[in-house]
Amino acid sequence: MALAPQDMDFISNFSTLWAVFLGAVLATLGGFAATQMEWYIERRRRERNAALFFGEVLTTLNIIIGYAADAKQIGDPYGPITTRMLRSAMGEVDIYNRNRESLYDLSRADLRARVHTLILRISMSIDGIFDASDTIAALEPHLDARDLRPDEQARIEARLERLKENRESSFAFIQENTVQLRQVIKEIEPIARFTYAAVEKAVRDA
Repeated sequence: MALAPQDMDFISNFSTLWAVFLGAVLATLGGFAATQMEWYIERRRRERNAALFFGEVLTTLNIIIGYAADAKQIGDPYGPITTRMLRSAMGEVDIYNRNRESLYDLSRADLRARVHTLILRISMSIDGIFDASDTIAALEPHLDARDLRPDEQARIEARLERLKENRESSFAFIQENTVQLRQVIKEIEPIARFTYAAVEKAVRDA
């Protein structure tokens, strides 16, 4: 049986169907690739912003602790100036705590853990210094009491000595952690594409 010319139209319909199918596949792949590229760019942007922020916070914290160490060498080691510096350091810790969720924008889990651990160590040590200083300030007036028995005086003096040793140990621990703090800042710099050593130098030279 001979085929009429119109009977061959289904072949051209198949060609059109394949063109539509191929176009749909390419459009889907293109949309997926564009979405992935957009996500990647946004992820990198957020990571850099987080690195810039935490790099600045850690650098400021490191500078303030350095100033506190300098102030500690002059006059009363834990006088008003040193105390103000340490309170300023806690202010930077508060800024960190308010923005801690941004830490997860850093892709390196080990870097995130080190930043958080360092902040905890430093803040707990500063709190320890404040607690010891408050207790020392509360105990010292008792040594001047006229009705103080010798055994009570010896007990208070021994406790004061322990508190002062603990306070010194806490400050030494803070300084030990600032060494690691500077190392973490160095690792953040490539992500932030910024050198924080220039900031510290500018502050020191001011």
